Amino acid sequence: MNRNIIWSEWSESFLMALAAIRSNKLRSILTLLGIVVGVFSIIAVTTAMRVMQNSIESRLNSLGSDTFEITKFPVFHAGGPGWWRKYWNRKDLTYEDVIKLRNRATMASSVGAMADKGGMIAVHGQQSTNPNVDLMGVTPEIFTAQDKPIGEGRAITQSDLDVSRLACVIDPNMAGALFPHSDPLGQQVKVDGIGYTVVGVIKNQGTVLGEGNPYMMVPLTTFFARYGERRSLDIYVQSSSQKTFAETEDQVEAILRAIRNVPPRKPDDFEMISNASLIDQFNHLTFYIRIGAIVVSAIALLAAGVGIMNIMLVGVTERTREIGVRKSIGATKRNILTQFMLEAIVLCEVGGIVGVLLGLIGGNLAALAMHMRAAFPLDWAMIGLIVCSLVGVIFGVYPAYKAASVDPIESLRYE
Repeated sequence: MNRNIIWSEWSESFLMALAAIRSNKLRSILTLLGIVVGVFSIIAVTTAMRVMQNSIESRLNSLGSDTFEITKFPVFHAGGPGWWRKYWNRKDLTYEDVIKLRNRATMASSVGAMADKGGMIAVHGQQSTNPNVDLMGVTPEIFTAQDKPIGEGRAITQSDLDVSRLACVIDPNMAGALFPHSDPLGQQVKVDGIGYTVVGVIKNQGTVLGEGNPYMMVPLTTFFARYGERRSLDIYVQSSSQKTFAETEDQVEAILRAIRNVPPRKPDDFEMISNASLIDQFNHLTFYIRIGAIVVSAIALLAAGVGIMNIMLVGVTERTREIGVRKSIGATKRNILTQFMLEAIVLCEVGGIVGVLLGLIGGNLAALAMHMRAAFPLDWAMIGLIVCSLVGVIFGVYPAYKAASVDPIESLRYE
């Protein structure tokens, strides 16, 4: 019975709170703006960050849990003007480095290399692609390291490298664009006026988050013969198992430092990238963005809380006679306190819900612009709504207490 009475009191107070908000629409909307701005800023930023993180994780998962990459340049870097000079002046990662590393890295199950050139146009007969094709020179190990299984035909082999064969493996998007009604195997694809024979097609694994440009893979030596060796390669190393992953990384780092004559106690002149390291770099890079969004949100919510307290105090003054009437017919101090507390909380929650929705829309519009899958940061949405409730409680408690403390006799005399 007591539980039913309590539920009835809360339901009645909730409905009265909604009625009070509806009766002062303009004032309520203006009060809500601070809450909306505060919640919107944090949800929009966290949604955009979650979209980017999901895309990066999806790309990196193609490396496999036992693969890491070595590059000349870092994937992320935050710095002032000229930060790139530090990395630009590094020595290139050469094919000679790859051969030496392959011979010495006893803990690695494979060592592969890749060079690429973007913005290319692929042509077959009357069909052609947009100028967005990535031409990749690869060694055979890349197909396993990047998790690119062959759907038709075969992969690039060591014999293709030995004779610099004009052979290529294309991705499913390019196969569909250039060979919509025919089998691509054995056909010719021209890039920069050079014809490459299609020997394989990558297996279609479905749409990937933030899927990149169409690409074709040719033997690395063929790529060098066409575009030269004066470029830095990306090196892919696979450990024999996940258990030996850390030891493999340490061994490869030591070997590369020796090969490239890096002095003791000097930092590496190359970057080692794995699934975990890239996510850590991303989180470190976006840490201050998140902090900034939280600070903006806190200021907006504080201002909104002061506004809510102000409007609630005005409401208490305007409704003094109403409070007296309620008390005179049996409403207790607890009933009045509950009514005004719920009114503050509902006001905050409405603003919070609007802020969450706008933040999700804003963050996911950025995702659509970058051709990434939408994300819904449920954890941050819940945190935002909980914070809104706390703002309502903190800034609504004094007006509610003041309303509950009104003397019924005096309030009935109030005009």
